[in-house]
Amino acid sequence: METIQSNLHTISTELLTADYLESEYIFVIGCSTSEVAGEHIGTAGSEDIAAHIFQAMQKLQSDKGIRLAFQCCEHLNRALVVERETMEKFQLEEVAVVPIPKAGGSMASYAYKHFNNPVVVEKIQAHAGIDIGETMIGMHLKHVAVPVRLKQRYIGDARVNVARTRPKLIGGSRAVYDRLQDTNSCT
Repeated sequence: METIQSNLHTISTELLTADYLESEYIFVIGCSTSEVAGEHIGTAGSEDIAAHIFQAMQKLQSDKGIRLAFQCCEHLNRALVVERETMEKFQLEEVAVVPIPKAGGSMASYAYKHFNNPVVVEKIQAHAGIDIGETMIGMHLKHVAVPVRLKQRYIGDARVNVARTRPKLIGGSRAVYDRLQDTNSCT
């Protein structure tokens, strides 16, 4: 557990200093606590591990104003646990389910039990996210997802991938993408 806590501290510190995360951004967390424990996804869920991950991710919310969304497992079609306030602010649609460790996953189940006013939503368009143990969060990210290379690439035995998003680049050879460039002429 000490290794997991150390890994989480390193990752959360790096995320807190990231310039691509702003207050009110949605950050999706997909997590297999089984993979963190060194087991095959879906076989050895742990709410003890989930508790440590939840606490580390809560720092994003408390220190930076990030809104968290915890992804359920495939048995709930990767629905997400969010605070009711987040659902209302982003006009998300609530679905009727309560995640439990065997249907939703230990991480989502833990988040549901520990959020102030939890709800489950079917889909979201998050600004960034972390995938702990290859849980496939991509369906919940805005277009265009850009990989972020963290210094710490594992939590326990689970591989960690982080992505942020950026606006789509549209236009052609005359388009300007840097906000500091001249945008006055269009002839």
